[in-house]
Amino acid sequence: MSDIIKNKIWELITRNTTASEADWLRQKGTASPMELMTAFVAAPRFLSKKIITISQEIPWDLSSEVSGFSVENWSLVRLARVWLLTQLDPSDKEEYVKNIETLFDTAEMNELVALYSALPLLSYPDQWLFRATDAVRSNMGFVFDAIALHNPYPEKYFSELAWNQMVLKTIFNDKPIHLIQGLENRSNEKLAVTLSDFAHERWAAGRSVPPQVWRLVGKYMNPTLLADAQHLFDSENTGDQKAAALACSESTLPAAHYLLAKYAGLEKSVKSGELTWAELEN
Repeated sequence: MSDIIKNKIWELITRNTTASEADWLRQKGTASPMELMTAFVAAPRFLSKKIITISQEIPWDLSSEVSGFSVENWSLVRLARVWLLTQLDPSDKEEYVKNIETLFDTAEMNELVALYSALPLLSYPDQWLFRATDAVRSNMGFVFDAIALHNPYPEKYFSELAWNQMVLKTIFNDKPIHLIQGLENRSNEKLAVTLSDFAHERWAAGRSVPPQVWRLVGKYMNPTLLADAQHLFDSENTGDQKAAALACSESTLPAAHYLLAKYAGLEKSVKSGELTWAELEN
């Protein structure tokens, strides 16, 4: 773990704490592992539960050290807990892993959120893979969000199967998939096919499909997905039409480009850069 990101997190903490709060954290950060772990649990008793405020520079600095890592909209308690975890000495792997596992085993929901948020910063990243994939199965929405959204850990370490399960659950729960770090980098053909099946089930039930879903299929366009695109173009929903245009534009299939050409206005918007997936993120 880079000292730079530890220092940046501490800088952000000091901007959001009173002098007494900062002193308490500073003391606990240099204490024994057991006392530090106790402070992790006790943090809400000593720190404000407010949402932190951040400058424009801090998020960039954090992401430059750990790509995709973000603390935006975190509470002070969550940030402080993550910082405390970075103060654990990783030199003795067995002891380090035991301490982190103890926190996982005894954690309540908000503590789990902090633990999963900290995964990109913890030593021995492979050691936490089971914990991370287990979070994807969690019925606690905040815990799922902590691993799935704004978290670079899954992109780096999840298998294709685990990754696809996470993306699908994000979609099933109507959460914003564009907040998944590495969404395009980890797109794959199996996921594209599954999303097509998902769309057919939704349509058969008279339900809609979030337009953002189609950002994951363009590179894997096949006759079935092309028919899906036509279905979207025929929709009365302009979001569906725009999603179809963007997906077709990303395909290498000549038939997809031919289909897009039938909708000159959309084709022009895509080619000019006026229409991007960002427009559909809301």
